[in-house]
Amino acid sequence: MSESTRTDYKRFNQVDRYNALMEIVEGRMTNRAFDADYVVPKEHYEMIVEAARHGPSGANTQPWHYIVVTDPQVKNQLGEHFMNEQNRRAKLGMKFPTPNYKGMKTAPGFIVIAADFRYIRAFPTLNDGSELDRLYKINAERILLQSMAASVMSAHLAAAALGYAVWWVTAIGQDEIQKEFKPLFDVPEELSIIDIMCFGPPLKPSYKRWKRELHEIMNWDRFNPDNFMSDADIDEWIKTRRHKVMYRDESKVD
Repeated sequence: MSESTRTDYKRFNQVDRYNALMEIVEGRMTNRAFDADYVVPKEHYEMIVEAARHGPSGANTQPWHYIVVTDPQVKNQLGEHFMNEQNRRAKLGMKFPTPNYKGMKTAPGFIVIAADFRYIRAFPTLNDGSELDRLYKINAERILLQSMAASVMSAHLAAAALGYAVWWVTAIGQDEIQKEFKPLFDVPEELSIIDIMCFGPPLKPSYKRWKRELHEIMNWDRFNPDNFMSDADIDEWIKTRRHKVMYRDESKVD
């Protein structure tokens, strides 16, 4: 192999770049109360959505739309809806440690994300109404959801790189929410509002939440049975640990 064609393997060990990325990844922290007096510069919105634009997607469909929301009344209306949802969960006895959605009203940065699920037709499907086609379409929807998540995560990392705290609001899949919110943003019926991204300077310092250890999620060649949790294990985790790890500082999780 000539010198001109030899691969420069050194460029695949750029630890300094990795460390810089990890500083942002580890610094992307959730906060649910923001400095409402702060005004997000227009160029920051553009930088955040530019990062989202470069997210990977199945078949390169890029099935996302980002709607920047600056109207305080609309933010307030969205916040009120989620506060009502919080109360409804309590009345239904879900026993889910729902966050206080009141903080949504304080977010100076507010982006609504819509997905175009029609793009599942771009993924492998039969479109013949068969049982196999149904299974392929389930897989296609998963591909699209993974694509959306990759794009939104890029947006979150961009906001974190700018120094903002963030909040990923995902509890918006219900039909009633779609019917109420789509007209607010002139979202076509064919699209679905799938996420809301809140961000800004935190009202109080953010804190790092608990994460599983690397050895608990990383497997070599085959799945490590030590990492498997039975149904009973998961039920016990939900009963005894979920409420601790969802919102506490990791240093205070016993």
